[in-house]
Amino acid sequence: MDPAAATEREIVRTPAGDARITWRLSADARVVLALGHGAGGGVEARDLVALAARLPAYGVTVALVEQPWRVAGKKVAPAPKTLDAGWTAVWPMLAAPGLPLVAGGRSAGARVACRTAREVGARAVLALSFPLHPPGKPERSRLEELAEVGLPVLVVQGGRDPFGVPGEFPAGTDLVEVPDGDHGFAVPKRSDIGQEAALTVLTDGVLSWLRGYGAVG
Repeated sequence: MDPAAATEREIVRTPAGDARITWRLSADARVVLALGHGAGGGVEARDLVALAARLPAYGVTVALVEQPWRVAGKKVAPAPKTLDAGWTAVWPMLAAPGLPLVAGGRSAGARVACRTAREVGARAVLALSFPLHPPGKPERSRLEELAEVGLPVLVVQGGRDPFGVPGEFPAGTDLVEVPDGDHGFAVPKRSDIGQEAALTVLTDGVLSWLRGYGAVG
């Protein structure tokens, strides 16, 4: 955890109920990266925690956004329209620091970020573990959500993600592969890459991408 970063939390009222933002503040912030969680967990996911721990040292304030259904203690995520409403209602608070904003999230949160990016005025989208299709059902593709963003997009995908492995994404997709990572970027003990190294691949890839289009120095 970056010792120079501060943690702050705030509740935001939305049409879907109260959402919560956990800020990891960079002392020299040049961009805000807003990250939503998936449908099966919250902001404690290992990839979100890793990014929130590392990026503030590089001028990136990370805002971890908990959807109202999670804040309320519910077990099942609501419909996409409700998720989108909760996310977009939080955006004015995310924009309050007056910095460029990158929208992101993992799994269902990545889909929300893709669907709403242009509406909220995001500069780019970070899609962690994008669920390209339900496991075992490649014919039910969600590629359209990713393809229609119309902004710079980085996909970070595990090499054995049942929701879509890197090779299933179209040629030309800006993509970082986490070797042997599953949908939660967990790697098996037998893997040649350890868990810490796998998360370093993820955070290094995101930093390189942010630098590549000038978000951070």
